[in-house]
Amino acid sequence: MRKKWSLLHVTALIFITQVTWAGDVKTEKVTLVGRRIVEFVPEKYDVARTPSLILSNEPVKQGEIPTDWTLIPRFTTVNGKANASLDVPAGTSLYGGGEVTGPLLRNGQKTKMWNTDNGMYRVDGGTRLYQTHPWVLGVRPDGTAFGVLFDSFCKAELVTNSDKIEFKTEGAPFRTYIIDRESPQAVLKGLAELTGTISMPPRWAIGYHQSRFSYVPEARVKDIADTFRKKKIPCDVIWFDINYMDEFRVFTINDKDFPDPKRMNNYLHDQGFHSVFMIDPGVKVDENYFVYKTGKERDVFVRDIYRNEFHGKVWPGDCAFPDFTRPETRSWWAGLYKDFMANGIDGIWNDMNEPSVFDGPDGSMPESNIHLGGGNLPTGNHLMYHNAYGRLMVEASRDGMMAANPDKRPFLLSRSNIIGGQRYAAMWTGDNEATYEHMKLSVPMSITLGLSGQPFNGPDIGGFAGNTTSDLWGNWLGFGAFFPFSRGHASCDTNNKEPWAFGKELEKESRMALERRYRLMPYLYTAFYAAHTDGQPIMAPVFFADPKDQALRSEEQAFMLGTDILVIPAFAKNPSLPKGIWEELSLIKGDTKGRYQAKLKVRGGAIVPVGKVIQNVNENSFDPLTLVVCLDKDSKAEGSLYWDKGDGWEFQKGDYKQLTFKAELAGAHNLIVKMTDCKGQEQFDCGMIKVEVLHNGRVYKSSGDMAKGITVNL
Repeated sequence: MRKKWSLLHVTALIFITQVTWAGDVKTEKVTLVGRRIVEFVPEKYDVARTPSLILSNEPVKQGEIPTDWTLIPRFTTVNGKANASLDVPAGTSLYGGGEVTGPLLRNGQKTKMWNTDNGMYRVDGGTRLYQTHPWVLGVRPDGTAFGVLFDSFCKAELVTNSDKIEFKTEGAPFRTYIIDRESPQAVLKGLAELTGTISMPPRWAIGYHQSRFSYVPEARVKDIADTFRKKKIPCDVIWFDINYMDEFRVFTINDKDFPDPKRMNNYLHDQGFHSVFMIDPGVKVDENYFVYKTGKERDVFVRDIYRNEFHGKVWPGDCAFPDFTRPETRSWWAGLYKDFMANGIDGIWNDMNEPSVFDGPDGSMPESNIHLGGGNLPTGNHLMYHNAYGRLMVEASRDGMMAANPDKRPFLLSRSNIIGGQRYAAMWTGDNEATYEHMKLSVPMSITLGLSGQPFNGPDIGGFAGNTTSDLWGNWLGFGAFFPFSRGHASCDTNNKEPWAFGKELEKESRMALERRYRLMPYLYTAFYAAHTDGQPIMAPVFFADPKDQALRSEEQAFMLGTDILVIPAFAKNPSLPKGIWEELSLIKGDTKGRYQAKLKVRGGAIVPVGKVIQNVNENSFDPLTLVVCLDKDSKAEGSLYWDKGDGWEFQKGDYKQLTFKAELAGAHNLIVKMTDCKGQEQFDCGMIKVEVLHNGRVYKSSGDMAKGITVNL
């Protein structure tokens, strides 16, 4: 059957294949590479000049371009530098750009894409930070959406005006991908099809993390761990910043502060904690230091313009920097992790990997430095590879962690990355400041990262730089307990920022906030599984609840946790909230009256699985499992629970449980809650299940065996 082509479609194809203006570049190829995902390749595109580290796989043609397609980029060159632009349909709300300061709604904004060690976001007014995400999500007035992915990690500027999106690089021509689908959620699923998703993390990484620059010596670490357990404040992870090292030499541990690191980590494990240790890219220039010595023997370090080994100052003094564009370098770097992690270390923190160079131009290495490349990566200068440095580092680090502990899921956190790098590492939003401004800014920053393909993210709760007041801590942790990555962190020159450091009232509020997070662990883990399978954000904007509601488009105080819980921070003033049925959720006695606790509301039509209060994820959440039911206007609800062992890879072979629950009225007042689907092979016994129905401001309770269905009398 012959296809029918609209006049608009024919005109568009003529435009992109034949017409060229002064400075314009012809589009050489247009290909459908997924459901309503189109690849546009400009003339003179050369993968040797613009390699891709963003895409998870090379796209494959899947058919013909839809006949109703209207979103067509324009490619241009200015002084030999490649650009692309896209006209924006009237009334479109723009989002994305990854790690950015400023508003959630990105109409009228500019973002510089040059990964920068930007303490307190003060360089260039925060217009460039630690990561690069050349991606824009557009939501039309009717709730349909599109996304634009520019497949270049070169130095660039992203301009998101209401009438036009522009991506201006300092590099060679690049491919552009446009996704046009029925909803923003569907567009993000398309982005995941191009760039990949997060790996399913170990469950302990979804708990609360406590960090400081730095916890030393061993006695101090044990005191922190013991205090969490003594005060019954939930926590899963304690972090080790650079002071654990021997004079800041990476892959070393100083034996003065930590004479037996394996013993210390065993102590933490016995208390239900995991440990994360920092590894930076700068390798101290020292002929007697095994990392530098073996690196120099293998010629793995970045070279300057004269092809000499480049040295720049970081924490240890003069450092050499691994050239991660080379497969040999990545293999060498990965091999360093085996003995290091044999000390009982659970996770790794790659920091300073923009890379940060204290005495370098603009705080990094010269753009003229040489990266030799190899495999699919060509030789190129640092201007070409700067933004990809952290991305290539975390790939090598993850490979090393996997080789060291193949039966465990790696947890890796990185400061620098590019879009697509979520496949290798989680991220945090860098060195923020202990101010109310940065507290409020942390919400749109984390939402935007979730809208840019990186759902596993969060800020330094309480603020990294500067002293934190008790009021600021209470406000921040009150909603910070619901960030996907939830970590308190502090600089070395600031006051203590543990949950008990601000007096008894704040200790109680902190405990309450974290107990709420841990009660939601079944729901959170299920949300992480959704992010792993189809790229959905864990922390989402409130307009995801109703993409057609224009009043929600710029809301950046409240946010969605998963698809069914609305989080309203205590600091929020007159937030725009979605219409419809939303019932208030209480998880801990007194939490709805807590001074600093965020309000939690459950969406009508949802069933939310919650567990009991636990101190760490090694404990059993399901004693009992509680299903929180909020009925929609038709008195129905549905929800799911995903669960597995929390570590290892057996879930990939079917060793998991994914349960679907439904609730509906039987008669005038009896609500029947039952399990309607059960997938996976894991032995999973919830025992007695409790049901709490939130209805018209009241809570109705029952319990029973889910196999028979549970009846709740309303």
